[in-house]
Amino acid sequence: MAVPVTRNLGMLLLGGYLILVGIGGLTPLGIPALAMAVLALCAGVLILAGR
Repeated sequence: MAVPVTRNLGMLLLGGYLILVGIGGLTPLGIPALAMAVLALCAGVLILAGR
């Protein structure tokens, strides 16, 4: 069963953000808050812009 890959950059960034948040919550992996904030901001702007 193949998983469809989206070409929407905003959704790809959102997916990456959610994966990193999940990993960060399950493990003591230190993901910098600034990097997470920038990733979330970029994903939000691209989703709202429709890209």
